[in-house]
Amino acid sequence: MTDRLSDDSLAQLFHDARTQNAWQDRDVPDHVLHELVSLVLLGPTSANCSPARFVFVKSREAKERLKPFLSDGNKEKTMQAPVCVILGNDLDFHEHLPTLFPHTDAKSWFTGKPEKIAQTAFRNGTLQGGYLIMAARSLGLDCGPMSGFDPAGVDATFFASTNVQSNFLCNIGYGDSSALFPRSPRFDFDQVAQIL
Repeated sequence: MTDRLSDDSLAQLFHDARTQNAWQDRDVPDHVLHELVSLVLLGPTSANCSPARFVFVKSREAKERLKPFLSDGNKEKTMQAPVCVILGNDLDFHEHLPTLFPHTDAKSWFTGKPEKIAQTAFRNGTLQGGYLIMAARSLGLDCGPMSGFDPAGVDATFFASTNVQSNFLCNIGYGDSSALFPRSPRFDFDQVAQIL
């Protein structure tokens, strides 16, 4: 039986966690990024399809390559962030199913079905993006997910010669909480949920 997380853990993952827009000048070591991906890949996806692909834009040179494709409101904070992760969805994910889901011929579920491939990649890649945010928070990192960017430019620059399409970006590092705005309102249970 799995125990409920402590209140401190829930605070770190949810109650106190915020979308960060300003960053401390602290490096995120590469070994932490490796640990982060290892945690993300443990999260469930349909038929273990795991379509998400991650490009950790960390060096100044890589950030300069990314910068022209960012919306104006995302440029400064991304240049300041220790790392910006480009989360992409691999439309060839089904080619890996014989390895990732070996007990049945799951690859045949997708072969020749581009609409099903695109829907499955987007749904599960986005799910893995959510895992990335929670895994990062569990490792003591802060996150700033973003959708303000030019996907075609990002894909041509960072996913050339692949069948990966960018989904969203997420700055990660150690946030500067002094720059936070008050938390925006959230829905009440009855506005968004029902128990039948």
